[in-house]
Amino acid sequence: MGYRSLAQCVRDLEQTGRLIAIDDEIDPYLEAGAIQRRVYQARGPAILFRNVKGTAFPMVGNLFGTIERARYLFRDALDDVRRLVDLKVDPSAAARRPWRYRGLPRTLWRLRPKMVRGGPILDHQTTIDKLPALQSWPLDGGPFVTLPLVYSEDPDRPGLSRSNLGMYRVQLSGNDYETNREVGLHYQIHRGIGVHHASAIRRGESLRVNVIVGGPPALTLAAVMPLPEGLPELAFAGALGGRRVAMVAPEGALPMPAEADFVIAGTIDPEARKPEGPFGDHLGYYSLSHDYPVLRVDRVYHRAGAIWPFTTVGRPPQEDTTFGELIHDLTGPIIPTVLPGLHAIHAVDAAGVHPLLLAIASERYVPYAAVRRPQEILTIANAILGQGQLSLAKYLLIVAGEDDPSLDVHDVAGFLRHLLERIDWSADLHFQTRTTIDTLDYSGHGLNQGSKVVMAAAGPRRRELPRELPSGLRLPDGFRDPKLVIPGVLAITGSKYDDRSRRLDGFTRYFGPDDPIREFPLIVIVDDAAFTARGLNNFLWVVFTRSNPAADVDGIDAFTHDKHWGCLGPLVIDARIKPHHAPPLVDDPEIESRVDRLAAPGGPLHGIY
Repeated sequence: MGYRSLAQCVRDLEQTGRLIAIDDEIDPYLEAGAIQRRVYQARGPAILFRNVKGTAFPMVGNLFGTIERARYLFRDALDDVRRLVDLKVDPSAAARRPWRYRGLPRTLWRLRPKMVRGGPILDHQTTIDKLPALQSWPLDGGPFVTLPLVYSEDPDRPGLSRSNLGMYRVQLSGNDYETNREVGLHYQIHRGIGVHHASAIRRGESLRVNVIVGGPPALTLAAVMPLPEGLPELAFAGALGGRRVAMVAPEGALPMPAEADFVIAGTIDPEARKPEGPFGDHLGYYSLSHDYPVLRVDRVYHRAGAIWPFTTVGRPPQEDTTFGELIHDLTGPIIPTVLPGLHAIHAVDAAGVHPLLLAIASERYVPYAAVRRPQEILTIANAILGQGQLSLAKYLLIVAGEDDPSLDVHDVAGFLRHLLERIDWSADLHFQTRTTIDTLDYSGHGLNQGSKVVMAAAGPRRRELPRELPSGLRLPDGFRDPKLVIPGVLAITGSKYDDRSRRLDGFTRYFGPDDPIREFPLIVIVDDAAFTARGLNNFLWVVFTRSNPAADVDGIDAFTHDKHWGCLGPLVIDARIKPHHAPPLVDDPEIESRVDRLAAPGGPLHGIY
């Protein structure tokens, strides 16, 4: 049976050596986040800070810091959830193997959240300024809740069955928020709460919202799962947690989990907006301050012995990477049933998730053709870009699975090699301009605005990829320090991006027909080629978070024909930092020195990182 509460989970992790408790005072301003990032990078245990400066509440971080620990948290129910997924893929499986699904009725029963009359969450109340004021990065606009579970119901059809539980950013104070009376609520496009908010605005009503912090870990994972329409997150949390989710509703308030640690209950006014942010986000940059909805706080509930769970977001990989791995574990087999012909898809974490998708699909349209080229996989690519949050992708790289049945979409280097060996830049680039991208991605031409490109490859290999720099490689003025990233990919340091250097015409027109640079199918212009080439993750992060396809993709011997753009020579991506980009996240040196001392011999974190 799964954990009933966060405290039960913490006790179990400590007793089994998966959590360490720290009694030294820890400052939630920068220090707690810096420690958590260090411990995560070291694949260390979960951490409980018992003595947190400025608050009476302890904090726990790195709960999901390794995939092994996350699987341990849900060990009692993962197989049951997988069996539900199996039946979604093949409903006849239960008839063929009834013994495998003998526990199905019990799992289906747990999908039903239940209303109860009381619960620990109603035991106490507090105020916003008494909560842990976690600030993870120096330029953040104030303290944030980093594992918030935001609950709302459809104003047109209220009730648990049409509720939404999502993880949306919550700023507790700072900016123009009235202390203890207002908090900021940031949600991105394509989020479930947006539908509820739109309905409330249409009705001219305030939207009731509960911000839940803590509770059974199953609630946290359920809040980030891409569930099919009609299946509320509370139902999934019941299946994953091994018990029905108990909900309690105080007089005149929305239901809330009876076993939650904290609940900030309030309402969103239809018209109220205030600046929220900046906030160091999962792309590795700050998301800047913009006007977002304001939650007017009615009450702040907490249980006895409440624990404040937290994480830090920043340049990936970070703790939220584990969520992506678990989601793939549980939902991967469903993909072909949602999009026939699609075998696998991977949102690349090192590239910030949304900027880069890799996909493997079938290419069967003309099996007898003498020369195979992308056709069916282009149809599938369009379908992918029409699916919820997948539609926020900037770069979709898709290949035909028939060309290499052993290709693994999670082997990013192998996937890139396969694509670059086969792609025809004159025919296989397909752009969408002036469309939506991730709210947190500032590489486009405005908030939520940018472009996309599909790079599709099918058929036999058309080139060998160079594995070293050729002799006699020459570059135009302003470009230097060429570095091999991976076979076929060349990184070149360009001059600082400004109005004079923003176009790459001087670069792409410099090379003659026999120039050795043409051996490379992909060239990236960056601010620091040595950094970009130091590892695959650096390349993925720099190139795909700092470029907007329609504006920053160019090529040698480029042409436009019937509104189709392509190039006969290498593709060139300008991945330099531009003036409109958000600043990257940089650690505070003083905080880092303090964190170093905690890990020194005799310190409470010695041997952990």
